[in-house]
Amino acid sequence: MTDQHYDWQRFTPAQRLARFTVFLGLAMAFAVSLRSVSIIPEFLLDAPAQMADLFARMWPPDTASYKINVHDSLIETLNIAGLGTMLALLLALPVGLMSAKNITPVPVLNWLAKLILVSSRSVNSLVWAILFVAVFGPGALAGTVAIGFRSIGFCGKLMGEALEECDPGPIEALKAAGAPWASIFLKGYWPQIAPAFWGITLFRWDINVRESSVIGLVGAGGIGVALDTALNLFRWDEVSLILLCIFAVVIVAEVLVTKIRGRII
Repeated sequence: MTDQHYDWQRFTPAQRLARFTVFLGLAMAFAVSLRSVSIIPEFLLDAPAQMADLFARMWPPDTASYKINVHDSLIETLNIAGLGTMLALLLALPVGLMSAKNITPVPVLNWLAKLILVSSRSVNSLVWAILFVAVFGPGALAGTVAIGFRSIGFCGKLMGEALEECDPGPIEALKAAGAPWASIFLKGYWPQIAPAFWGITLFRWDINVRESSVIGLVGAGGIGVALDTALNLFRWDEVSLILLCIFAVVIVAEVLVTKIRGRII
């Protein structure tokens, strides 16, 4: 083995000044953040005792209330996630087609599609839920539409990228043979994007199961409504049961999606 020789050099004054400026900026941003958070030292010191008291109230979970207050809300949550995902796919497919430059070679339509996709992703699910609760009233309909609109950006963007990555050979052959556009899409594009489409569907449904558990806190249906009710009534043993149910559903959904995706792709 030969000894490696390293030539150590000090930072130049400009580099040291730049590093100092970055560290100073980070320290100032951290200090400003601490001031805006308004941490109360008394509450911070008392937090461990409060957490211990809260966990003592939450244990053991009130399993007797599952059939009465939790089961129907849990099923409604799964329905919201499933229907919201289907609504998102239905709305995202035309937007994804419009965003793909190889399918829609019109810059104005491409930018319009990107605007729709970015707008959908930039608004949080809870904000969509608040908006649609105001439109449709509290319930599962508002939650389903909120989940659907939130998912358009995710599904449409990934489908548009999958369409742009398609091999142009089969498409050109179908066009040369005089095939109509529907046949070109079904025979040329769809076989290439089908694995990505089903992967996107499963992944988004998995995400929507999580998000549909939260939007009920603003009245958009699902198990979040039961959780909000239990919190307002200080039924901590029922709160722990609901949290355990949410955790179990998320884990089961993750396992199912992983297994199904492994078989499809």
